[in-house]
Parts: sequence; C-alpha cells; structure tokens
Amino acid sequence: MQTILEILRLAGQLRPGFCLSIMNAPYMRLVIEDIQVPGPDGYPTLSVAHYGVQQGDAMRDPEMLFQLVETSGQVRLVPYYFRNDYVGVEQYSRLNQDGAALVRPQLFREHRSFARLWDRNLRAQGFVEAFRRMKAVEAPR
Repeated sequence: MQTILEILRLAGQLRPGFCLSIMNAPYMRLVIEDIQVPGPDGYPTLSVAHYGVQQGDAMRDPEMLFQLVETSGQVRLVPYYFRNDYVGVEQYSRLNQDGAALVRPQLFREHRSFARLWDRNLRAQGFVEAFRRMKAVEAPR
C-alpha cells in the first residue's frame, strides 16, 4: 500500500487517532484512520476504506485493516482484515487469540494480493493528487 504510505508522508505529523478523508470524484470517499487498536502482532492498526451510502447508512466497499510495521527504518502495511458491506463479507486473515498471533495463510495471501491491486487502483484513480489538492486548499495563506 505504497499509495497510502505516500499520503501519510504528505500529511506530515499526525496525531494519534487521526482520520484523513479524501474526496476524489467520481470515486467513493477514501478514509485512512488510526483506530488506536493494536493489530494481532501488537503493531498499530490503520483502517483504509472506501465509503458509499445505501439507504442512509455508511457502507464500506471495501475496508481493510493493516498493521503499521516499521523494521530497519522501512514502514510497511501488513493486512489482516477485509470487509465489504455491500456483499456481506468480513474476514480476518490474522488474529490474536489468547496472546498468540494466528494466521490463515491462504486468506492472508489473498488479502495481500487484493491490497496490491487496490493500491495500484488508488494510484491510477489519482488519490495522491486529490490529497495534494486538498492540502493546498487547507494550507494557511
């Protein structure tokens, strides 16, 4: 999810519990949020979600949860959860049970593969540029 990491770098210093909401018509709103819950391996968790609306309810299409892992100065997002409200899917590929991280290897591979595809789509759809425009409008003059 290099696109998300680039947006986070552009955002600069973020406070715990931050929430970035990026409008980029004609695409659904993208929300990147620090949910302040440790992931299955104890790392901080980010929620990344597209939100639509159905009958007045916010609908995730999709939402993924990622552990924010930093090793040797490199930051990466490691997926462990997928949800799509429109089709009624909710999946954990990694979870913590009684202090032990459990992995569902095939589902974890699917989550990583989907995250790579989604990342390419977010970049192609111009979400980095949309965030830059948003930051330029918000910048004090």
